[in-house]
Amino acid sequence: MKYGFSRRVKYLKSSAVRDILKVINQGDIISFAGGLPDEGLFPVEAVDQAFHKAVTSNAKALQYGETEGVKELREALVERMAKKGMKRDAEDVLITSGSQQAIDLFSRVMFNKGDIILTENPTYLAALQVFESYETKVVAVDSDDDGMVLADLEKKINRLKPKCIYVVPTYSNPTGKVWSLERRKKLLELADKYHVVIFEDDPYGELQFDKEDAPPSIASMDDNGLVLYTSTFSKTVVPAMRIGWIVGPHQIIRIMAQAKQATDLHTNSISQHALVHLLNDFDLDGHIEKIRKTYYERMLVMKDLLATAKVEGLEYIVPKGGMFFWVTLPEHFNTTKLLKKAVKNGVAFVPGSPFYVSKPDKNTLRMNFTNSTPELIKEGMGRLIQVLEETEEEQLISSK
Repeated sequence: MKYGFSRRVKYLKSSAVRDILKVINQGDIISFAGGLPDEGLFPVEAVDQAFHKAVTSNAKALQYGETEGVKELREALVERMAKKGMKRDAEDVLITSGSQQAIDLFSRVMFNKGDIILTENPTYLAALQVFESYETKVVAVDSDDDGMVLADLEKKINRLKPKCIYVVPTYSNPTGKVWSLERRKKLLELADKYHVVIFEDDPYGELQFDKEDAPPSIASMDDNGLVLYTSTFSKTVVPAMRIGWIVGPHQIIRIMAQAKQATDLHTNSISQHALVHLLNDFDLDGHIEKIRKTYYERMLVMKDLLATAKVEGLEYIVPKGGMFFWVTLPEHFNTTKLLKKAVKNGVAFVPGSPFYVSKPDKNTLRMNFTNSTPELIKEGMGRLIQVLEETEEEQLISSK
C-alpha cells in the first residue's frame, strides 16, 4: 500500500550517531561514539529511594499533572538557576521530556517554512535535525575558539534577518569549546540591537573541570527578554528520567506550554516528583563534583594518548569541561572512511561531517571520554592510534 505521508517527512533524517551505535553495539568494540554518561556513576540508591518516596508519599505522582511541570520542581530549578545568576520566576519555567523536546517545542511555535536560524559550524547534530524538520534554513556563522566571529555574525544578521541564533556556548557538542565572556556579551548586544532571539542550549554546563574558569551563561546576563535557556538532568542524574527544562520570556514559554499540551500533556509525573525528592534529600552538587573529577581524569588519559599519535598535523581542542574531544586530522584523512577501518580494529568514533551545517571538514571526528574507564580508554586509543598511523603511512607511501 502507498501511504500518504506529509510533506515534512522528507525533512526527517536518521541520526548519524544512532546509526553508528547500532553497528558498533553488535560486536566487541570499544566505543567513543556515543555522548553517554557513565552508568557506573549513576546515583542508583538515591534514585531508587526518590522514586519510592514519590510513589508512596503522594498519589499525585501517579496522576495527570500540570503541563508546565510539577510546581515544586520548577521552584527548585529557579533556586538552582539563581545560584548561577539567572533570576527567573517559576511561571517562566517549562519542564520538558529532555532538553531535546525544548528545542522541538520552541521550533514548533516560532518557525515558519524558510525562517533563518544562525548557528556555529559545526554544531549540535540533533538540533539541526529538529530545525530542518520544520523546514527552516540553518546558516552557519564563522567561529573560532572563542565563539562566533562577531563581524560575520552581524553581517549575516543584517543580510538574512534571522528568527533565532542557536548557540551551545559552554563545553559544546561536538567541539567542547567555551565561548569567551566578551563574545557572550557582544552576542547579547547584537541580539538586542537587531531584535533577535537567542536560544542557549546548556546540557554540559555543570561538567566544568575548573570552577574558576567557567564563564556565566548568556541567560544570566540577559535583562531584555532575549534569551531562552534550556538544560537537562540527563548528564548529572540519569538520562532515563528524561527531565529537562526551558526558561525564557513568559509569552514564548506560555505558547510552548500550549504546544506541549497537544504533544504529550505533560512530562512524566513520577520522574518529576522523584526528582523533587532527590533534590531535597540527596547531595546533588556533591555528586556532580564526583562526576567532574572522574571525567577530568578520563579526559587527561585520552589527551595524553592523543599526544603520542605519530600523525603530522593532528590537532585537538583540550576540553575544559563536558564530554567530548574534537579532533582535526590532516586533510588527506576522510573520517567517514576511516571509521570502517577503526571498527574492524575494534574501536569507534563519530565522523565530524554530520555536525556541520554546510561545507563539512571531512577530516574531523568526535570522541567521548566519559563512558569508558581509563583502562578501556587506553585500550581503545591504542587501537585507534594504530589505525591513524597506518593510514598516515599509506598516504606517505602513495605520495612518493
